[in-house]
Formats: sequence, C-alpha cells, structure tokens
Amino acid sequence: MNFKKEPFFDGNSDWEDLGDGVSRQFVGYNSQVMMVIVKFEKDAIGALHQHFHSQITYVASGKFEVTIDNEIKILQQGDGFFAQPNIFHGVKCLEAGQLIDSFTPFREDFLKG
Repeated sequence: MNFKKEPFFDGNSDWEDLGDGVSRQFVGYNSQVMMVIVKFEKDAIGALHQHFHSQITYVASGKFEVTIDNEIKILQQGDGFFAQPNIFHGVKCLEAGQLIDSFTPFREDFLKG
C-alpha cells in the first residue's frame, strides 16, 4: 500500500466553520479511518442524514439530543453512540459542546470543498 497516493493527515487541522453554529477540525485520517472534532453552539443542529460509513461518536463536552433510526436520547459528556451504515442519525445541541466523530472508511466527502 502506497500511502503517498492515499489521502493522509496526521495532525489537527485548522477549524472549519460549517455555518449555523457548527465547526469541525480534523484530528487525523487515512483511507481506512477518520477522526473529527465537531464543535456546536447551543441550539445548533447536526441535521438528520445517512451515509455508508460506520460512525462512533463520543461526547467530549456539552449536552445533545441524539436521534438514531427514529430513537431519541439525551447524551452528555462521557456518553457515546454508534451509527451503523445507512441509518438516519442527527443531533441537536442542548448545551454548547464538542463531539468526537470517528468514521470508517474515511469521509472523502468532507475533503471536497
């Protein structure tokens, strides 16, 4: 495997403003895995969506209403969730905070701008 031809990043990037109170920072990635910190202001929304990636999310700070496949739970610092591929999921930020998202394979769509 030739990593020079694959997307690769091994250190925190600059914060990217996604609008509407949401921003993200890449921690690291290659073609197999990606970790991203997503910062939310209070009442910001991570809209319901689905993708073919497996996603594990850790609540680093704040409080979030999390919806996964029509089930809603309130999660706060120290909690986490798993979103299986192609299952609708999203969040509403109840108290400003940060989520740490890990994806496999990496989210190539995040790198196209």
